[in-house]
Amino acid sequence: MTKVYVGMSGGVDSSLTAALLVEQGYEVTGVYMKNWSQDLPGMKCPWAEDLADAKRVAVQLGIDFKVFDFENEYRHKVVDYMIEEYKLGRTPNPDIMCNQEVKFKLFLDAALEDGADMIATGHYARVDNGVLKMAQDTNKDQTYFLYRVTSDALLKTLFPLGEYTKPRVREMAEERGLSTATKKDSQGICFVGKVGIREFLSQYVEQVPGNIIDKQSQIVLGRHDGAIFYTLGQRHGLDVGGGLPYYVVGKDMQKNEVYVTTDLNDEKLWKRIVELGSVHWIGAVPENGSYEIRVRHRAELVQAELSTISSGITLSLRDQERAVAAGQSVVIYDGDICVGGGIVL
Repeated sequence: MTKVYVGMSGGVDSSLTAALLVEQGYEVTGVYMKNWSQDLPGMKCPWAEDLADAKRVAVQLGIDFKVFDFENEYRHKVVDYMIEEYKLGRTPNPDIMCNQEVKFKLFLDAALEDGADMIATGHYARVDNGVLKMAQDTNKDQTYFLYRVTSDALLKTLFPLGEYTKPRVREMAEERGLSTATKKDSQGICFVGKVGIREFLSQYVEQVPGNIIDKQSQIVLGRHDGAIFYTLGQRHGLDVGGGLPYYVVGKDMQKNEVYVTTDLNDEKLWKRIVELGSVHWIGAVPENGSYEIRVRHRAELVQAELSTISSGITLSLRDQERAVAAGQSVVIYDGDICVGGGIVL
């Protein structure tokens, strides 16, 4: 019998994943990954409740249950990376790094070492012989977050929810009487619960006030708490002037200045040519040519021409994309296959 270790986060998706695999005849062990347990001011980390919920489902299903403690590695590989990227004025995605370094590397290795044949998670994606494909539910598809996982890891991974929609997943969880069937999805940063990125970063970086400057007139419009907290295209949280809304079009980390404009057509807000570094391909390197890309989770797929350059790849977009910030990931698709992607330079 194939032994599968299921990453159980205490949510409905991973709970149903475990239930479906039990029904399919696998020998299932539930594993809670303890990645983060630190409370933040005014925000209690939900890890203990999530662990209890995961354990409760494991008892319901009659499966073994373990806790893998990755807290030190997580802080080093995901949290420190995220903080350093923000300090450089970039916009990283910690969920992508978590999948690359923790779920499909640390967890996979630890599970195999512990006797598992495969791992499974509650991601909305499909895998076919090491090839990553979009989920049936395109609205919920999570391949954007998985593009840095290796083909070798995918060969040992199951995604049972890839064929279902989110509403159907909740229905199936209720039909099976799973205690997490009506639990709300977690929001905010992947590992801290409901806290926002600004609140999180402010615990680790000094808040240094600086000027918000109108890009056109060079007039100082107001003050900010730190350029690190702002990203390209941001509109909310600026607290400047009435009239037309202002958008962030740039920042200078050395001077700690944030530049804004009311001009929605400002060239800094739009990109037709996107250069990517830190490129990762899941399988073979794709040939230069036409593909579809996604510049952020849930963004529409857009046509782009891919060409290789010395530092990575260049994407020539058919239509301009708004607010493509340095540090964020762009993911590349060939039909429903996720071939890989890279990080905006």
